[in-house]
Amino acid sequence: MNNQKIEFLKNKQSEIMRKVILSLVLILSTSTFFAQSVFDKFDGQDDIATVIVNKKMFSLLSKMEVKDKETQQYVNLIKKLDNLKVFVTTSAKKSDEMKAVSDKYIKTSALEELMRINDKGKSVKIFVKSGASESQIRELMMFVEGGPKDESVLMSLTGDFDLNELSVLTDKMNLPGGAELKKASKGAKGAK
Repeated sequence: MNNQKIEFLKNKQSEIMRKVILSLVLILSTSTFFAQSVFDKFDGQDDIATVIVNKKMFSLLSKMEVKDKETQQYVNLIKKLDNLKVFVTTSAKKSDEMKAVSDKYIKTSALEELMRINDKGKSVKIFVKSGASESQIRELMMFVEGGPKDESVLMSLTGDFDLNELSVLTDKMNLPGGAELKKASKGAKGAK
C-alpha cells in the first residue's frame, strides 16, 4: 500500500509540474523579446492560435528545481533551445497561407526533409537543419496540414539539440503536432 501511495504522489507531482510549466509558457510567451522570423506574420491573427517561447523563457524554466529523472531530461533539453513558435488554425484560408510560407521557407533555408506522412487527408512534413552530428539539430520546422475539419499546425524550433530528445519536449509541453514529432524522434533512435 505504501508503494502505491508513493507512486500516486510521484504521478501527481509530475502532473502538477507539467501544468505549472505549461502555464508559465503560456503566460510568458507573449513577450516581445523573440527573434523575428518569416513565420511571425501569423502572430496575432484572429484565426490562428499562437504559442511563442523565447530563449529568456527557456532560461527561466531551466532554473526550476527538479526532483525526477523525466523532468531533469526536460530541463536539460530546454537549456539548449532558443525559440519555439507554434501556429494552429482550423481556417482553410490561413492553412493555405501557412503552407505557402512554409514551402517557400523550405526552399530558401537549406532545410532537409526528415519525415513525411500522408494519412486520411492529413499531411505532415518535418524538415531540419543539421548541427555538428547527424542527430544534432539547429532548426526544426514542421507543418501539419489538417483535413477539411482538422487543425493545421506550423511549428518552428531553433537551438542546438539532439533529435532524440524531442519526445521529452512533446510529452512535457503537450504541443499540437507532438505525436508526429514523437514519431520523428523514435525514427531517429531506430536509425542509429
